[in-house]
Amino acid sequence: MLFHDNEPDTSTETTASSRMTRRFLLGAVPLALAGCADSSMLQPRLRDPRADRRYLSMYAPVTDDRFPLPGIDLKQIDPKYWRQEVYYSAPYPVGTIVVDPANKFLYLTERDGKAIRYGVGVGREGFGWSGKAVIKRKQAWPTWTPPAEMVARDPRARPFAKGQPPGPENALGARALYLYQGDRDTLYRLHGTAEPWSIGHSMSSGCIRLINQDIIDLYNRVPIGTEVVVLDSSDSRFSSLSNLSNFNFSLF
Repeated sequence: MLFHDNEPDTSTETTASSRMTRRFLLGAVPLALAGCADSSMLQPRLRDPRADRRYLSMYAPVTDDRFPLPGIDLKQIDPKYWRQEVYYSAPYPVGTIVVDPANKFLYLTERDGKAIRYGVGVGREGFGWSGKAVIKRKQAWPTWTPPAEMVARDPRARPFAKGQPPGPENALGARALYLYQGDRDTLYRLHGTAEPWSIGHSMSSGCIRLINQDIIDLYNRVPIGTEVVVLDSSDSRFSSLSNLSNFNFSLF
């Protein structure tokens, strides 16, 4: 709304008041425009990881697993992709995994309109996949066997045509969740990665990759039979509203 003076000011006091009003209105314009901003622009900024011991602990080295994992250099990853609890209203039952490729997020829906949100890396152009599936297999420290088509097109996959042994450098990382439609293996996985800097980017061969510490966390939360919904890459209707102002780190 704009205000206009219909009568000219004749007193010094009125003139001063008018100047103050104009200054106030000019200062208020950016605030008014901010009210039209996308909700994602209004999310509170997370603390610098170097000053937040809780995040440093969340992504610290893993030393009590089958293979040790290095800690994550969070400076390589946009803070919005760090694991966090968010408000999330989407028409899926509690316990559903929802993957939003357009925004590079994976959600595990909770009660009361909330979800745990993880940053992910997704398939590059031409390798994306969308639809509904069910987790029918879970594997800690899986062996990766690339499909024959990948072996044929990607020289880096050829040495592992008969399988890449488990370990920190394995393409599936520390954990893998295998997606099925009925009894058919879709060949798509939710899995870890030894390339945490790839989170937030479209560069995989279609699978959904998470930071190893995050896939371990997700793996421990979801049972066999969990439904997975992978949205179309152009569908971002169910983006989270914001991260919770009082973040519940006890979840992690």
